[in-house]
This record gives sequence, C-alpha cells and structure tokens, in this order.
Amino acid sequence: MHSPQLCFGNVHHSRLRPARNRFNYGVFFLRLPLRSMEGCTMLTSLLSRNRFNLLSFHDRDHGDGKQALLPWIDNILKLEGIADADGEIWLQTFPRVLGYVFNPVSFWFCHRRDGALRAVLCEVSNTFGERHCYLLDRHAPIADGETLTARKVFHVSPFCRVEGSYRFQFKRNQRISGEITLARIDYHDADGPLLLTSITGSSRPLNDRTIVHALARFPLMTFMVIARIHWQALKLWLKRVPFHRKPSLPLKELSK
Repeated sequence: MHSPQLCFGNVHHSRLRPARNRFNYGVFFLRLPLRSMEGCTMLTSLLSRNRFNLLSFHDRDHGDGKQALLPWIDNILKLEGIADADGEIWLQTFPRVLGYVFNPVSFWFCHRRDGALRAVLCEVSNTFGERHCYLLDRHAPIADGETLTARKVFHVSPFCRVEGSYRFQFKRNQRISGEITLARIDYHDADGPLLLTSITGSSRPLNDRTIVHALARFPLMTFMVIARIHWQALKLWLKRVPFHRKPSLPLKELSK
C-alpha cells in the first residue's frame, strides 16, 4: 500500500524563438496512488475527494469526466494492448483550491507489480475546456530518464502551431527527506527545439500540516495558474510572436 503525497516544487518554461520568454514559478501538487486509494473519499480533514474542501480532488477533472478513474485508465491500457500495468498507478496533478483548478498537464504513471514504470499517460488541457491524452508506451518498462516522444495533435497555445512533436523525460530520486521527481516536456517543430518545460517536486506526506504549509507558501495557487497563463500570453503578444487561431475541426482524443 502506498500513501498520497504533497509535493513542493517549480514549474519552468523557456521559449527559444522567435522571441525569448522564460518563467519559473513555485507550486505544489499531488501524487495520488489510485489503487491504494480505492474507495477513499476523505484524504485529510482539509482535503477531500469528490466534495468541497479547502483542497479537493475530483474524479471528473480527469479521464473522460464521467467514469471512476481506475476503470477508465485500466480500460485505456487494455485497449492499447498493455496488460502488465497491474501495479500502482500514480496520478500527479494540481488539487482544487477552494473548488477551483486548472491543470495544464497531469501525469498518470502506470507501474507493473514489480514496481517498474510500464507506461505514462499525459493528460493535457487547454483554456478552451478541452482535454487530450498522449499515451507513452515503448512496449517494455520505461527506464528512469529515458526520452519518449509523441506527435503533437492537440491545440494548446495560440502561439504554437499544431505540428511537430514532444519529447518527454521522467526522473525519480529517492532521498531521506522524500522523493524528488522531474517531469520534462520539450516541444520541437521543423526548426528544432522551441519550448523547454519541466515540473519538479519534492514529496512530503499528505496531511493537514503540509497542506497548511503549502497554502501559506502559495495561497490561491490554482487561481494564479490561469492568471499566469494569460499574463505570459500577453507578454508573447507584446513581443509580436505570431498568433495561430485554434483549428476549427475537432481532434479525436485517445480517451474517446
């Protein structure tokens, strides 16, 4: 059995061209062991599942927004021919703060029973209320730090075309103070690297004390996520980075 974690870390983003733009923000996020949490609704007195609290986590914020999370992800893995991801599934995501959340990307780390990482589902959301999943599967366990790729098919930013590919890397380092994690996503177009992004975190036990500490350091964090997205968009517009309208044709999602 595994216990939920609250992680403190940073989101880093660098745009390389045609104008350089860089930011680095402190954040906190959840790492939730979905199989170990099966049937659990109250994680702490300050964090609830599928009900309002100071912090909360709602199943409908992920997957297809309708099914319970474990049946949904297990069905996705089955449909993709992955039969050995029968160990723990860790969902890394932002919690709701006072009922509000926007998750630019959440990660589902799907493990085998022996603990090896078998596949990763990257769940990407845009500000139009749409969600798309990229399943990273190399038909074998994924090594720590291994580079995985996916073709970009989903509109996220109006300052990037729907073309090119993503390169993903995931690293874990166990220390006495807790686990250190890194999720890196670099976006390449026909001219090479364009965006370099990452989220790092240092895990702590999920309890009321760490929640109070998180909110003291980063009050109203999820509200700031969406505010910062629009602030960075304004900066790119002022730097005259080309603007690309959202494609009018709907894109087929993995989850449908």
